[in-house]
Amino acid sequence: MTDSKNFEVIIIGGSYAGLSSAMTLGRSLRKVLIIDSELPCNRQTPHSHNFLTQDGKTPKEIITLAKQQVEKYETLKFYKGLAISGTKTGNCFEITTDKNDKFTAKKLVLATGIKDIIPAIKGFAECWGISIIHCPYCHGYEYRNQNTAIIANGEQAYHIASLVNNLTDNLTILTKGKADFYSDQKEKLNKHNIKIIETKISEFEHKNGYIQNAVFKDGTKMFLDAAYGVIPFLQHSDIPASLGCEINEQGYIKVDGFQRTTIQGVYACGDNSNMMRSVANAVYSGNLTGAVVNGELIKEKF
Repeated sequence: MTDSKNFEVIIIGGSYAGLSSAMTLGRSLRKVLIIDSELPCNRQTPHSHNFLTQDGKTPKEIITLAKQQVEKYETLKFYKGLAISGTKTGNCFEITTDKNDKFTAKKLVLATGIKDIIPAIKGFAECWGISIIHCPYCHGYEYRNQNTAIIANGEQAYHIASLVNNLTDNLTILTKGKADFYSDQKEKLNKHNIKIIETKISEFEHKNGYIQNAVFKDGTKMFLDAAYGVIPFLQHSDIPASLGCEINEQGYIKVDGFQRTTIQGVYACGDNSNMMRSVANAVYSGNLTGAVVNGELIKEKF
């Protein structure tokens, strides 16, 4: 908690992207407030992978160490709570929290993440991030050579299949309805012995989030070790849209090569603005954002 209400930078979101941005700014002695609800989207995931020096660590281990290191920088302050609204007045931004506290800053960093829309299939939510996974680079190695499904259709399913085919020979696409593939796509899927099941899914039987079977509407079952789920998402926070930040066709906050949104003084980093949903990318984009924000603060005063 902080008694101060005015900062140079407010960062909304204290996970990997937000903390990375904060560290960069803290090392330049910027007065920064990090507002964080402490509910990261990957809190159910047992292990994080494909991030040098942290491969195989739990998300909690990584974030705990990151926060301990960031807290050493004396100009950085933390606020536990949810940012619920934001307004721009002149050259300042005012952020209001769920506790009705208000803070202002010259620059605003949105590290707010995205919110997955979980399908209404029994067992899906419990398995999400554990054995129903989103990324072959983050989790695919751990399920190599195992019975694997792809819960998707059309171009998305075909793309995931091309990536996962290198990891297992036991691959099935569950389209949950009529398959939607071009003839050449069907030929390639058949060439690689990738099966397609169109029957709708009623349940994923599991034990503590680890899939055992996919149960179909016709009563049949298929044994599975893992599944890739391609599901829709929303921006986790309404603040970007309320400030006028442009959202692109894919649903991400539109940013340029320096993480600047379409609203001057507002920046976005991490999952809310990039489809490469990984810890490594979040840390990178947060680091870049911090440097860009510091650079623009310098231009305004130097």
